[in-house]
Amino acid sequence: MEVKEFMDKNNYTLLADFYELAMGNGYFDQDMQDTIVTFDMFFRSVPDQGAYAIIAGLEQLVEYLEQLHFSDEDIEFLRSKKVFSEGFLDYLKNFEFTCDMWAIPEGTVAFPHEPLVVVRGPVIQAQLLETMVLLTINHQSMIATKANRICYSAQGRPVVEFGSRRAQGYSGANLGARAAYIGGCAGTANTLAEKIYGVPAVGTMAHSWVQMFPTEKEAFDAFAQTYPHNCILLVDTYDVLKQGVPNAIATFDQYLKPKGIKNMGIRIDSGDIAYLSKKARKMLDDAGYPYAKIMASNSLDEFVIEALLTQGAKLDSFGVGERLITSKSDPVFGGVYKLTSVERDGQLEPTIKISENISKITTPGFKKVYRFYDKETDKALADLITLHDEEAPQGQDFEIFHPLYTWKTRTLSNYTVKPLLERIYDKGKLVYDLPKLDQIRHHAQEELDRLWDEMKRFDNPQDYHVDLSQKLWDVRSKLLKEHGKASSVKKN
Repeated sequence: MEVKEFMDKNNYTLLADFYELAMGNGYFDQDMQDTIVTFDMFFRSVPDQGAYAIIAGLEQLVEYLEQLHFSDEDIEFLRSKKVFSEGFLDYLKNFEFTCDMWAIPEGTVAFPHEPLVVVRGPVIQAQLLETMVLLTINHQSMIATKANRICYSAQGRPVVEFGSRRAQGYSGANLGARAAYIGGCAGTANTLAEKIYGVPAVGTMAHSWVQMFPTEKEAFDAFAQTYPHNCILLVDTYDVLKQGVPNAIATFDQYLKPKGIKNMGIRIDSGDIAYLSKKARKMLDDAGYPYAKIMASNSLDEFVIEALLTQGAKLDSFGVGERLITSKSDPVFGGVYKLTSVERDGQLEPTIKISENISKITTPGFKKVYRFYDKETDKALADLITLHDEEAPQGQDFEIFHPLYTWKTRTLSNYTVKPLLERIYDKGKLVYDLPKLDQIRHHAQEELDRLWDEMKRFDNPQDYHVDLSQKLWDVRSKLLKEHGKASSVKKN
């Protein structure tokens, strides 16, 4: 089934903050509807105090834009609010999306304050996109980033997303499974996610299966007979070491070993998993099943998994539920959508939002983002945010500096440069070929392979350099000064 075919039957055009429409009506009333502006979507900090995020959700944003229209029912509903002019309602009735849009592709590693999505177009249109840009990119980027942290903690062992029943609603379960797959999960327990998106759906049994039979052994026997080539037995319904593992071994002996089947294993869902897995591993090995896998579940996340493996737990895979699908430890990605320039007299003039909180001061202007890679190691060195009419340096030594602590400098040499933002829409026409989900997942892994290991650790990860070009830094400083917030430091 095509994603578009599944997704919408529904019209999400009114899934917008009311102020977007209220401002749109005001712009129309002030004859500003054709004023060209640019907006950036970016985030200010990485969840869980990490060093990087993995971007996801662009495909769903595109699907929304491809169906963006106001139905007759929408217009009648807005008319019933009695706050919109008939001229504005007629504008909406004949609405046609004509914006340009650039975005960082799904699966790309990104860092705070750099544009993930850039929209340029008439102000009413560009403003209307705010909620859906943030909704789609924030949610899936949060889950993809969390999933990657969990998969990294597993040290190459497969992680399956088990969280549907604890997700924040239907779309949270389905899109969360998609994002988790991008982040590195091997599959999901959510069957619909495979039908819609192609995320591999897997699963074995619940405790209720065991309870349905007179004895645990009979439950295991029945399962082995039905699924001899995918026999993962849940061993903690009663007593893991006294009953569960011995019964599993007896079932393997009786039904699988005679057939030469080796794809078998157990799952532990409660108790001291480190201790139980070590004991279970010895029991399986002593019984002649060194190839039998041990899977762990039960309120896992990257911190629990890291601790289990540090304690020597004998585990081959993990099922991770609520703490992944809700990103429980840090459940808000925090992306924002801010105006960055307004066209006046045919020229885009940079705009800035100022705050007493330095992290909330925006970077003005219509911009591009470049990434530098070391030629010898192919590792990412730094990102550079520039104005749209600037080109990145091409091989000569290049000094970067911290946008706030400008005395912190670094000279880059022997590098290659890659632009990160890709054109998605050209005057409202889709010009970007959406990649397949497996391509996105592969891209994410390649991106992660190009990061230094020091950036991937959970405690005090190495910072990554995101610099402003000198020209952009000068524009920002000029606007700060004009608005009474002169920069306290200057570059050199």
